[in-house]
Amino acid sequence: MSLKKILTSTLSAMLMLSCFTGCGSTAGNGSENSDGKQEATTVNVTDATYNEAVKDEKTDTESDETRTIIDHTGVEVTLPKEMHRIVISSILPLPSVYCLFRGSAEDIIGIHPSSMAAAKNSYLINVFPELANADTSFVENGEVNVEQLLSMKPDVVFYSAANTEERAMYDNAGIPAVGFSTTIADYDCVETYAAWIKLFGEIYGESETANEIIADGRKTAEEIKAVTDKIPTDERPDVLILFSYDDGVIKAGGSDFFAKYWIETAGGNNVAAALKGSAEVNMEQIYEWDPDIILITNFSSHLPEDLINNTVEGNDWSNVKAVKEGKVYKYPLGMYRWFPPASDTPLVLKWLAKTIQPELFADMDMDNELRSFYSEHYGVELTDEEIQKIYHPARAASGKKS
Repeated sequence: MSLKKILTSTLSAMLMLSCFTGCGSTAGNGSENSDGKQEATTVNVTDATYNEAVKDEKTDTESDETRTIIDHTGVEVTLPKEMHRIVISSILPLPSVYCLFRGSAEDIIGIHPSSMAAAKNSYLINVFPELANADTSFVENGEVNVEQLLSMKPDVVFYSAANTEERAMYDNAGIPAVGFSTTIADYDCVETYAAWIKLFGEIYGESETANEIIADGRKTAEEIKAVTDKIPTDERPDVLILFSYDDGVIKAGGSDFFAKYWIETAGGNNVAAALKGSAEVNMEQIYEWDPDIILITNFSSHLPEDLINNTVEGNDWSNVKAVKEGKVYKYPLGMYRWFPPASDTPLVLKWLAKTIQPELFADMDMDNELRSFYSEHYGVELTDEEIQKIYHPARAASGKKS
């Protein structure tokens, strides 16, 4: 019952309580009419009645103004239904997925500096220029400064579910926090992307929108796998993903990581499959693998020409098969770095299939795929120049010095 609807009647201390509720409500003692509204009921006002009305008023207000969800850590999180001060901390690709889902970045007040580096060197900032106003100063030397974060007065923080210490910090500070997992789908990039979209649907009460985006991604995965699942192992090229490669340190993408999904689903063999996660390797190991194809992510500032022209100080790439044959490629950079799940995930899978199995996907026109996806999901029409910029990202997009 709402106190706002308690009407004074006369000096007799009687009230007429007129309460309108939806079908199936059990509030009050009146009978329900044909359009689901509660008929007016006369009640005596006692302390108990008043206290119950106060209790109901509080419950109704909380129900109207909050939403409770279960995040990827399994924790129940109560959020305000209206959230206009969003901070995205340790899950770097999430700003792009948020923008895809919400169609705007206006409510984002803070993102990680590495996310900003990607945004400023990607197409994300073109479509959502308001993202450039997001604060990055709450992250110092890779760590969240909780005092700085509190001064920003966020309604909610979205963070990487793996960071349990970060979650404890938010809980202690009284900041609502929702964990998004990178391992929820065993590194299946399309299903991880789907899980993030699904959680956004629950956060904002927009499951229909979420389901439409998810279905599109799964359709792409099914189409690619229908072709690549039939390729025998001995007919697949050996592929090396250089996850990071700066300051002379080489890290390859192994199993228990997104590299496994990308390479195998797109029709290749991962030469680093015996390694776990992003593992440090040396040139001797790479010579032994002698990959047919090398893919460089945007977490490294190096470009294909650095390997092909053999200009990386301290390492000799000249005798590696992929280098000799010119099959060294840089992951494109669309709305975010094309390696972890992000808003362009279905396009990443198509580009990889085209790159790893060009003959089997000869009919796939990546320029048209980009144009179609960006038109449908972001409402923008890409020019030829913009497409080429996506294919050839700047070194600065890594957020590191070369």
